[in-house]
Amino acid sequence: MRKISIVLGLLVLNNCTTQDPAYTSEELITKDGLLAHIEELSSDEYMGRGTGTEGEQMSVNYLVQQLTEIGATSGVSDGSFIQPFPLLGQNTSNHTMTIGSYNAEFFEDFVAFPAGEQETIDIENAELLYVGYGIQAPEENWDDFKGVDVSGKILVIKNSDPEYDENLFGGKARLYYGRWSYKYEKAKELGALGAIIIHTDETAGYGWNVVSNSWSREQFNVKSTGEKSPTELSAWVTYDVGKRLFQEAGLDLDEMLMAADDPGFEPVLLDGVLLNASLNAEYREINSQNVIGVIEGSDPELKDEYLVLTAHFDHLGVTTPEDGDSINNGAEDNAAGVGAVLELMRAFKAEQQNLKRSVIALLVSAEEVGLLGSQYWAQNPTVAPSKVSANLNLDGMNVYGLTEDIVIVGYGRNTIGELVEKHAAADGRTVVADPNPELGLFYRSDHFSLAKVGIPAIFPIPGSSFMGKDEAFSQMIDSVSSANYHSVRDEINEYWDLSGAEKDSRLFFKVGVDILNARDLQAWYPGDEFEAIRIESLKQ
Repeated sequence: MRKISIVLGLLVLNNCTTQDPAYTSEELITKDGLLAHIEELSSDEYMGRGTGTEGEQMSVNYLVQQLTEIGATSGVSDGSFIQPFPLLGQNTSNHTMTIGSYNAEFFEDFVAFPAGEQETIDIENAELLYVGYGIQAPEENWDDFKGVDVSGKILVIKNSDPEYDENLFGGKARLYYGRWSYKYEKAKELGALGAIIIHTDETAGYGWNVVSNSWSREQFNVKSTGEKSPTELSAWVTYDVGKRLFQEAGLDLDEMLMAADDPGFEPVLLDGVLLNASLNAEYREINSQNVIGVIEGSDPELKDEYLVLTAHFDHLGVTTPEDGDSINNGAEDNAAGVGAVLELMRAFKAEQQNLKRSVIALLVSAEEVGLLGSQYWAQNPTVAPSKVSANLNLDGMNVYGLTEDIVIVGYGRNTIGELVEKHAAADGRTVVADPNPELGLFYRSDHFSLAKVGIPAIFPIPGSSFMGKDEAFSQMIDSVSSANYHSVRDEINEYWDLSGAEKDSRLFFKVGVDILNARDLQAWYPGDEFEAIRIESLKQ
């Protein structure tokens, strides 16, 4: 939220429209329309919409049919509405790792996997270089590497990002710099041989069991185009293993973790401690698909600028039976979000003559295996990211009734929030920022892939202050939703009331109209971690 008061006056014109927008088509967004899509996509017939399965293909067929009936045109050059993309499933085996004199045990002490698509990893006597948080953030005047050459070395990295100062890295909020994926990407960018993250429950927000269980299973990635990287190994180690390896170098782990909080920190070679590691990997190729539809704007000059609506249509597919049920229907996550995007597209089509910019429905797959559908689009965009004004990402909707609040993950980071405020206030509702920024939700859904290429984005999630209901009801709904998340129980149930989803979707429609008719593109607030990427994108 910092710096907003300084720039608000300068940015308010960004969201002004040159004519009064028509919002009347919001009435086309209805509970019944939403429910019809959710019932279809979450039915057992779709077999949980697993990535690369027959259920995914059925979903693609349904989405193309719906977009065609709405009157949208194809968002891909061949007219098919479909953007195919290749994935690789990676299974690793025969893991060994020796750090100094310690023979670490896979799963209990470490997890490791190839940084690329290598089939065999065999590292001998590699030097270890501690690089603190492993962050380079020019807008924060922060560089943990200080120009040190990291080639041929294994980087040892502290998890998370600095949070001791509210004026640095968002304070307690977890930025992308604190995510494991950033640290591995930075190691590749700088040409290190590998990267090891030291896990602590405090910096991760969860126990070692989450790390070991997650990274010992099959991993999925977008198939590369064949370029070879010098980075071979990505790994995690426990706090105890980290403590041992620092002791062998004559250092204290706790002191070194604290030292990383100093902007003047410089990389430290763990003298005399070498790493040996080996593992094997096998791969299987999976073909997945995004679905992309467009409603063209009416302004000759602005119609090649866009609002992108995202929602993932994949879910977990068929898994081990629970009480005889093995289908993960994914009604709330995310048939509800897909239904909302389709209803929004229907309303935008009815309003087409009054919309200056164009609307893209980007319905992505492979979200549940790592945001891979949206990642592929961001790396292979069907329109230039600099031409995209904003992204609204709908991943889960309020399916339990009307709320007095609406929660926006990303609120206070860009100008889209001003538009949400405007329409929420007109409805007598309040806008609430992410109540748990330390969990890093901004980096855990598909809007993040678009933000990484500079596109201003927000991720609305359901409010919790239900109209006409007491706190006990809110707590009960929270318990039900949590119990159903990523399980076979995520189905339409007796507590569902789509009046909330209808209300929220209509609000997003009005926000969308404003984005499409605003004088200027939406923008990140000055100092945001994605501002520099956006500025560079616009220059190009």
